[in-house]
Amino acid sequence: MSDPMLTTVFVDERATKRRLRRSKLVVAAGPDKGKELLVERERVTVGRSLICDLVLGDKAVSGSHFEIVANESGVLLRDLGSTNGTYCGELRVKEVWLKPGTVIRAGQSQLRYDSAQGDVEIDLSVKERFHELIGKSVKMREIFAILEKVAPTDLTVLVRGDTGTGKELAARAIHRASHRAKNALVVQDCSAIPRDLIESTLFGHEKGSFTGASDRHRGCFEQADGGTIFLDEIGELDLALQPKLLRVLENREVKRVGGDRVIPVDVRVLAATNRDLRQMVNAGTFREDLFYRLSVVQIELPSLRERPEDIPLLVRAFLDEFAVRIARGESPRNLTIERDAMARLVSYAWPGNVREMKNTIERAASLADGDELTVKDLLPSSVKTPPQPLPGGAAEQFVESELPFKEAKQRVTDAFEAAYLKALLDKHGGNITRSANAAGLTRYHLRELAKRYGIRGATE
Repeated sequence: MSDPMLTTVFVDERATKRRLRRSKLVVAAGPDKGKELLVERERVTVGRSLICDLVLGDKAVSGSHFEIVANESGVLLRDLGSTNGTYCGELRVKEVWLKPGTVIRAGQSQLRYDSAQGDVEIDLSVKERFHELIGKSVKMREIFAILEKVAPTDLTVLVRGDTGTGKELAARAIHRASHRAKNALVVQDCSAIPRDLIESTLFGHEKGSFTGASDRHRGCFEQADGGTIFLDEIGELDLALQPKLLRVLENREVKRVGGDRVIPVDVRVLAATNRDLRQMVNAGTFREDLFYRLSVVQIELPSLRERPEDIPLLVRAFLDEFAVRIARGESPRNLTIERDAMARLVSYAWPGNVREMKNTIERAASLADGDELTVKDLLPSSVKTPPQPLPGGAAEQFVESELPFKEAKQRVTDAFEAAYLKALLDKHGGNITRSANAAGLTRYHLRELAKRYGIRGATE
């Protein structure tokens, strides 16, 4: 790895700013020879698409070919699932740490990574929360600094992050900090609308425009007029509808299904997804021009395991919130948590992120005998329990049949996944969205697992 390109500046043991050393990418050979990009952000992308920071005309280069990410450990090059691969020398690489002078090959183009003069200072907010978003970590305070600048504007914002990281909270915070706060915030989950009703839901319909349209309906954009519309899970939006959404974003006007009148709308648009829209653009499942229009400002929310120092702060906030909610007009209980229990929470990986942790705290507080939460009050998700023996002597059968360890383990894993998914989907009536949220999985991952095990009956 190279020397750190991103450093944090501390004053009295408190982080005050981050400093990024400038670097550059120079096209040394290929159709765009001589073109260069000065790297002044923590993440930049290279490819043929206009959504990239360095756009190449090389037809052998993918839409989003690779990205470069600067962090405290150095500069990491990461291939973005390109068709023809990314190479350093003769080696095709998925990820590789760069150092000045490294030559990268993408398609017919060669690019050289070099140092550049000067630093870029990255602001950190002095606050440890932005409305309902909470965190004292450097990552979160950097996000808060961006939101403090962006929220008062009408800029379109795309929020990306894993399930449970707080994407809707970020959207609500942006709206509350904007000049539109007194008007409506309309939230629409694009993954929860039946495909044949998406257009009507977003843009409205006229009476009699289709079977069942017994009355005129104002769509989400009209309902949000003067305020903000939040399009959650935008990556799930049907490809056929994306051009219509693009026109609304460009012209700020809608036409109801079955209508011929153009209706102007004054809305701010926020969107969120847990999917990588750049790879979807590469695959042709998400429009490049729509991504470009949505990602005027991009916010990447980190997973909880990337910011464990925020866990005590979040736990305290959830305990206080729960105590007020159950007080019902009386004085709230003084809920606390013992040191060992907090240590367990901090060490746990939290695959369901903040949402999983909030649910864990609320369940523990509801079932605890006293006002101090202990290790035994926490759910098994955060308290490691010894593994249980396999039923029916399965392990002995595997040994007797001389099945290799790796294959035996895979059979047990497959059996568990299939049984777990079936029970999960049965519990939630086959609904993928609710099942994925409950399990801390992405909808895409859950859908692919259901396909793998031939589990039928899953619905959107």
